[in-house]
Amino acid sequence: MALLETSKHSQGSVLGSMNPDLSSERQTASFSVEKLTALLDGGAEQTRIRRAVVEAIESDPVFSRENQYFQTQNERYEAAVRKAVHLQKKMHEMGWTENGPEYKYIYRALSGDVAFLLHRVFMRSISVLGSDKQIAKWIPLATQHKLIGSYAQTELGHGTYLQGLETTAVFDTATQEFILNTPKISAMKWWPGDMGRSATHTVVFAQLYIRGKCYGIHPFIVQIRSLQDHSPCPGITVGDIGPKMNFEHIDNGYLLLKNVRIPRENMLSKFCEVQPDGTYVRQGSQKINYFTMTTVRISLISDEVLTPLMKACTIAIRYSVVRRQSKLKPGEQEAKILDYQTQQEKLLPQLAAAYAFHFTNDYLQELFNRGYREIQRKNFDMLPELHALSSGFKAVITQHCTAGVEICLRACGGHGYSLLSGLPSLYTKILASCIYEGENTILLLQTARFLIKCFMAARAGQPVPPSVTYLAAVKHGKCPAKNKLDFLGPDIYTEAYQHVAVRLTSSTAAKLQDLIQSGVKKHDAWNQCTVQLVQAAKAHCHYIAVKNFAETVEKLETKAGIQKIMKHLCDLFALHGIFSNTGAFLHDGYTSAAQMDMVTASYLDLLAVIRKDAVPLVDAFDFTDQSLNSALGSYDGQVYQHLYEWAQKSPTNQMSPAYERYLKPLLHNTLSKL
Repeated sequence: MALLETSKHSQGSVLGSMNPDLSSERQTASFSVEKLTALLDGGAEQTRIRRAVVEAIESDPVFSRENQYFQTQNERYEAAVRKAVHLQKKMHEMGWTENGPEYKYIYRALSGDVAFLLHRVFMRSISVLGSDKQIAKWIPLATQHKLIGSYAQTELGHGTYLQGLETTAVFDTATQEFILNTPKISAMKWWPGDMGRSATHTVVFAQLYIRGKCYGIHPFIVQIRSLQDHSPCPGITVGDIGPKMNFEHIDNGYLLLKNVRIPRENMLSKFCEVQPDGTYVRQGSQKINYFTMTTVRISLISDEVLTPLMKACTIAIRYSVVRRQSKLKPGEQEAKILDYQTQQEKLLPQLAAAYAFHFTNDYLQELFNRGYREIQRKNFDMLPELHALSSGFKAVITQHCTAGVEICLRACGGHGYSLLSGLPSLYTKILASCIYEGENTILLLQTARFLIKCFMAARAGQPVPPSVTYLAAVKHGKCPAKNKLDFLGPDIYTEAYQHVAVRLTSSTAAKLQDLIQSGVKKHDAWNQCTVQLVQAAKAHCHYIAVKNFAETVEKLETKAGIQKIMKHLCDLFALHGIFSNTGAFLHDGYTSAAQMDMVTASYLDLLAVIRKDAVPLVDAFDFTDQSLNSALGSYDGQVYQHLYEWAQKSPTNQMSPAYERYLKPLLHNTLSKL
């Protein structure tokens, strides 16, 4: 394999000096890295557009991430706002629009450290939930940044459970206004991004009251700061919630409302409205409220979850061929740590998962686009399946990727713990994805509710959505594998995953039925089954991810060596899942203990095969050095050099006031007594 041109990747490194340990890994690639990058991007033209966006952003000093690890919370917030403001100018200059092909690559190129992300959610809420008149009024103002929006849903006392929100909006027929209040401390809005210091307006979710009757949660547009001097509006108390584990560049805020009056026109009214005389009118499907969350969850997977895992794999794998430690063979030089089977077993399954979930994300995007087309025709049939899959995969993928990033960090030993490795901030950032946009356990239970419903329907011979038709298949056979090579057959392992998913769903459905028939109330029965319901939802998602990966590999062209390496990764992803969950596969004797030994043997053999292509496989993700922002993961592999250079830039290396104040008196006192 010819080397990729190094200039593209190794900006800021010692010119021309490529670490030979990393170089040698690239020369033996079994496939074309460039063609694999194009496959991941969805075509060579997409790769070209993405690289042009990255180049334009990284060559602009305003977007620099240098010294980011040395910045305080205030400095990071200010930098994020500066970038967000400059981005508007940049987009205009480059001719990029929100509907253009470049737009989806901007966030990746900025590596996420930019303010006003909630402004997009503010606009999306108005577009989806607002009337034509409201869209015509607010969207142009938001597009031109005549105001800055946020999205105030979560409260101190309630997050994922929306019906429990306590903020109130009472309609006053005399003045044609809604009066918004925070009735108690737990009702205070808490966590909305961009609200602490930036936003001027926000969409507030509140319980609507008309003449003392509650009509449930509705969205309202509320101005929170003056457009003249940015001071809080009357009745508004607003601020920043303080330091967090990461996201220091985002001003997550709190909001207290005291008799805040807004005009009747400020309730988003595409699906429900309050008429001047106080009559409440609902139109269309209530289910559409799912849709905003579904959109956000699906875009979250590609932007916030897959990228950190791909970056962590890139950093840890490159570092693992540069770092040498101990001797594998007596009398030889110390070995690359990636040559140890234990290191391969930590990192290569994470790499396989990154590829598997990339293809799962493609599958979800396609399903979403189909669903969206149907919704525009006022057909809501696909919503339940979309909701169940986006919820389940949001939970499964965030959980899996978060664990994967942590494994990568620990696999780098002591240096992984340094902020300069880039790994701690990837970890603390991805960890948040398990919590926001729906807490994972609750999301899995929503998927499980859909599964149980479909299972009952399928058994009764009724039609069910395509992703769950397999629940109707009753196969009581055993796994037919005779030797370890049989387990490299996608039919064999896909069937095993399907078997486990059906078993967990059907046994939990049976337990639910038994409890209800024995007189237990429905909600109590459900609560007594939730641990098993979560297991069933995870098994369903894992099965779909394996099946989708296998089907994707099947369709790939055989040339350029790509199908072959993807097949190895697919096998590894599937066998790693069986190897790490042996109980689920052995449970009812579908697979035998002897077959589990075959799985282990095949799985361990694959590690050595994929090890040879590990570096080219992470090179194909095509992250620049600026984007990785890691002393351990740079394209040139000059790890120790970068760590030392970066450490010298730390402000902590200036003379510290602690010397004058404490150390000097201590040392001089001691000296005088000696």
